Amino acid sequence: MSLPEVPHYNLARFDFVSIRLAVACARTGNLTEAARECNLVLPAASRRLRDLERALDGPLFERHSRGVTPTALGRAFMKRGMAILQELDNLLIELADARQGVVRHVHVCAGTAAITQFLPPLLAEYAELRPEVQVELEEQVSQQVVATVREGRADLGVFVAGPDVRGLDVRDFRNDELVLILPAGHRLAGRSALAFVDTLDEHWISLNAGAAMLQAQQQAAMAAGRPLKLRMQVRSFDAVGHMVASGLGIAALPKGAALPIVRAMKLQWRPLSDAWATRQLQVAIRPDADATVVAFRDFLLPTSQTAKSGRARFK
Repeated sequence: MSLPEVPHYNLARFDFVSIRLAVACARTGNLTEAARECNLVLPAASRRLRDLERALDGPLFERHSRGVTPTALGRAFMKRGMAILQELDNLLIELADARQGVVRHVHVCAGTAAITQFLPPLLAEYAELRPEVQVELEEQVSQQVVATVREGRADLGVFVAGPDVRGLDVRDFRNDELVLILPAGHRLAGRSALAFVDTLDEHWISLNAGAAMLQAQQQAAMAAGRPLKLRMQVRSFDAVGHMVASGLGIAALPKGAALPIVRAMKLQWRPLSDAWATRQLQVAIRPDADATVVAFRDFLLPTSQTAKSGRARFK
């Protein structure tokens, strides 16, 4: 089966000003406003848009008295056009950084548990140790972290073990422990460890789909033959805490992140006795990662931190 022929476009018409103008038109729905954003007079902006449409052999917008509306061709162009402009902005940032002595950008994608409990002091220390390496951090749920690294959209990922990591170079990073957080005076409050199955009569607050914590809860409820009464799903640990503090349900959070929230919001916490409540966090890179990424990965590993602590004690 032959592949469809890719049309040949006149790339001379695809300058960044015209792409930015078209994206601005789609966003504002108004050519006059888009021209102003791009520092163009209206006739010049209109001519650029017509030239771009002629080069694409089709209209990007439907014109009407209230402004402009993207066509199907226009919507496709806007999606890729925004990505092109973002890459241009990234290029300009990296060039500016290079003038300041930054020679490498490392894009890290990490789950909330790693970001709230472990990464900040490590990233701050690495910035002092290697100022020529700029580490950029993006927060995602564990499944998305692994997908982002596999697809080459991140250099390194930190996540809770569980997603399929075939084809990646994976090392253990840290452990954490899930604990139950409860409103003050809740009937389940206590000091001893509690089995997750004993909480399933309660309404639950959890993170959005794809979060390792939610998947563990759903699997444990299914194994017990009970439904998980998932009342609300939010994006952050702080939001989980606020929902619990309002009496909307109970939740499980990593202990290192939960205890400051418990103190600040006057909640209560209790250990979970289930084995799955102790979790392994991992760090992944692609097998073809360059030396800078490998060195950064090695810096994050517990063996590196332990060795460094030992050296500090003997100084």
